[in-house]
Amino acid sequence: MERPARGIAFVIEALRQRARLNALIRDFFAQRQVLEVETPILSAAGNTEPNIESFQTHFTGHADAGAPLRWLRTSPEYPLKRLLAAGVGDCYELGRVFRNGEAGGRHNPEFTMLEWYRVGWDHHRLIDETVALVRQALAMVGRQASLRVLTYRELFIESVGLDPFLADEAQLQAGLGDVSIQADGLNRDDWLDLLMTHRIQSRFASDCITVIHDWPATQAALARIRPGEPPVAERFELYLGAVELANGYHELNDADEQRQRFERDLVVREARGTVLPPLDEPLLAALPAMPACAGVAVGVDRLLMALAGTPRIADVLAFDFGNA
Repeated sequence: MERPARGIAFVIEALRQRARLNALIRDFFAQRQVLEVETPILSAAGNTEPNIESFQTHFTGHADAGAPLRWLRTSPEYPLKRLLAAGVGDCYELGRVFRNGEAGGRHNPEFTMLEWYRVGWDHHRLIDETVALVRQALAMVGRQASLRVLTYRELFIESVGLDPFLADEAQLQAGLGDVSIQADGLNRDDWLDLLMTHRIQSRFASDCITVIHDWPATQAALARIRPGEPPVAERFELYLGAVELANGYHELNDADEQRQRFERDLVVREARGTVLPPLDEPLLAALPAMPACAGVAVGVDRLLMALAGTPRIADVLAFDFGNA
């Protein structure tokens, strides 16, 4: 059944809730002396991550102003890290980001992201602060949530009876049961992601904050890898109920390793026939000077959805993509 159109009173209350949450976020970080900053929305470099597509636009001004092809940011991560390398210290940004092709019940091509960095912290310490922020937001609407923290390996063994580091692709595929998936072109990490989204995540308790840490090294993105058997990415994801709210890292500051990861991304993108964005050379140049730190990004619209008790991102926006 089609959901009824929202009335103006609903829209106005959603805007008020967003304003209250923004104020809470700013107060949260002001109390902790974390600096709010603003960084560019348009960049000369794009995001190489194979599963994220950037919007592009062209600057039509004078040629010596810079590269005319510009990319709308998919997160403020790269410029924030350049500021960290310059010595800004603990910082955060609350603002709009853009991802092409992402529209649906939980996705809008433009959305609000909160991202912050803590100098000298690891991802475990940042987990505690992220949980504290989410709990303060829930308290704003009179709600509470329990907390469960476990490793990626513990989660898979408990939920589907498979060791994600040892199971082969056939076992992972079988773990999906009667979920029908077109297998062509999927790799091991794809099967792990499908198990997470189709078999595991949906079972998280609605009144619980679930934090998963120590991800496969092949899913490190911009996180450090901790040696061991197996090596793991020092990364965490935080869920409220079945909804992913946050993704955080003990940040990699090895420029050579980061360049290799970006280049591997481009190989995947080329094989898929997708756009090959230029690497962010200013970020790579800054990484050796970036202090040891941990960082996390929180989807603000997703958090607002949880506060409003709605599965539709459109319900927490003044105008969604179809009505913008």
